[in-house]
Amino acid sequence: MKKIWFITVAIIVMVSLLSGCSSTVSDSITDPVSETNGQSESYLQETNDPDVGKTDTIIQPEETEVVSTDIPPVEDGIEAILQQMTIREKIGQLFIIRADSMDISQTSEQVNDSSEAGVIALSEVMADMIREYPVGGIVMFGKNIVDSEQLTSFVESLQSTSNIPLFMAIDEEGGLVARLANHSAFDLPKYASAAAVGASEDSSDALAMGTAIGAYLDEYGFNMDFAPVADVNTNPTNPVIGSRAFSSNAVVAAEMARAMAEGLKQQNIIPVFKHFPGHGDTAEDSHSGIAISYKTKDEMASCEWIPYESLTDGDCVMIGHIATPNITGDLTPATMSDEIINDILRQQLGFDGVVITDSLAMGAITNEYNSGQAAIEVIKAGCDILLGPEDFREAFEAVLDAVENGVISEERINESVYRILLLKEKYGLLN
Repeated sequence: MKKIWFITVAIIVMVSLLSGCSSTVSDSITDPVSETNGQSESYLQETNDPDVGKTDTIIQPEETEVVSTDIPPVEDGIEAILQQMTIREKIGQLFIIRADSMDISQTSEQVNDSSEAGVIALSEVMADMIREYPVGGIVMFGKNIVDSEQLTSFVESLQSTSNIPLFMAIDEEGGLVARLANHSAFDLPKYASAAAVGASEDSSDALAMGTAIGAYLDEYGFNMDFAPVADVNTNPTNPVIGSRAFSSNAVVAAEMARAMAEGLKQQNIIPVFKHFPGHGDTAEDSHSGIAISYKTKDEMASCEWIPYESLTDGDCVMIGHIATPNITGDLTPATMSDEIINDILRQQLGFDGVVITDSLAMGAITNEYNSGQAAIEVIKAGCDILLGPEDFREAFEAVLDAVENGVISEERINESVYRILLLKEKYGLLN
């Protein structure tokens, strides 16, 4: 299936290229650069306790007309691919789901419960699910992992089933949150915590950490890590971040997070900075309910947002279910706030990359919204990828219905899918 898709992509891109001529074309980047302390095990609810083509001109000898000979940059090739996709394929790219969500025999409760047995191999029923609901990515948890042989086989079989290569994601922060390093079947580099690494205030330590983690993730077929934690640990009573953050000093936290991300990129692993607009000063755990930061915009700009300055479209940002009433005027979670995502993250901070929600199966969301409502609201607010809805099929069908009924425009869907495909191209997934 994947070979057919690659051939199709090649034909589309060649057709796009034949529409113009030039001597240069933009290169893909070659150096591409949630567990808790305490009650919950993960930011993805592993708990129930959980460049453009250079413009050349040719001047004809006997004419004054300037003829443009641009080669369309790679983005135009992506636009050509996008135009060939069905609406179901487009919507599917907006989702990264738990592996267990493909198992129709499991209830939503079982899918999102870390104590329940997880799927560890691809069945034909699960493969059919991927064909019917062509998701953009899969996230693995501890219950989906047995050993290195099983994990490698599982990841390869998932990729071979999907027409468009998948994001294969995992929470591997180092420290408490490390699905592989903390697994008894793996002998991998272990870190006491991000805080322990950050204590040196030497970014080379974080770079080495990211390089080591990225190397083994790449070995097992992963291409995305929900790390680094870019929160600034300023609230000593914070129940969910703590030592997962590199520092209580915003500048140090920023330097260390960016260095870890660079290490991941050097191993061709996509880093996901989390949890914007900042979880380090909240007193609540968003696994169980909405988390709140009472800081003003100026206060957050001088602290929480420093790690998110100067990120590129080779990075991703995870939005947390964090309310900022002194910015937005209400308790709307950031994942559903146009002001937080578009006005601040995209416009003020200039981030052009992919925005991912935190897990949509967390209490902060499920206490107030069903899966369909949540999916629609986060897309309307500007999120590109929906992570782990409580009920994936309900969320997918709700988005499809919203597009068909004009609640969400197809142009809005295309905007996110374009970013997603561009990111996959940057990291060689479409090659």
